Amino acid sequence: MHALERRLVVSLRLFLLIGCSIISRGNCYATTVPPTPPKSCGSFSTCETCLQNVSCLWCNTNNTCLDYPVRHLLPPSSVCQLSQARWGVCWVNFEALIIAMAVVGGTILLSIIVCCCCCCCKRSQSGLDREEERYAQRREEIRKRSENRKAERKARHDEIRKKYGLIPDSDHPYSKFEND
Repeated sequence: MHALERRLVVSLRLFLLIGCSIISRGNCYATTVPPTPPKSCGSFSTCETCLQNVSCLWCNTNNTCLDYPVRHLLPPSSVCQLSQARWGVCWVNFEALIIAMAVVGGTILLSIIVCCCCCCCKRSQSGLDREEERYAQRREEIRKRSENRKAERKARHDEIRKKYGLIPDSDHPYSKFEND
């Protein structure tokens, strides 16, 4: 379990690092200064300047800055190979970014599923324990009632035996004739 936790921590750190580096690339503008209109992606010559504009994609194959193909979720290979495409930060290619995000997302999803299963198992186990406890109490009540009925039957039988002198050493008037 410790290895899984370590992997989760490492994946979470990677996810946070990538997320923070992508977020930190954005520009903050004061409310009094209007933002300058973004330049077209073709005018940038370096990866750093290209990726300052979130609508641009840097391709390492031919060192060009391209408009991100917004009609596609991922840039098609005709635009740029995933291993050569950069978006958000220059040091992570799109392929590694997709793999890292899939691993982190899968780990988070798996941990949520495991937590839900553990909670459900504990609830069902505690429900079974309560049900077993109720069943044991019911058995005990039935056993006590059975013992009470048995004691009542024995008392009635003893009274009948005593009445007819069938109990030895009793004070019944006819018992002394039987001993002769």
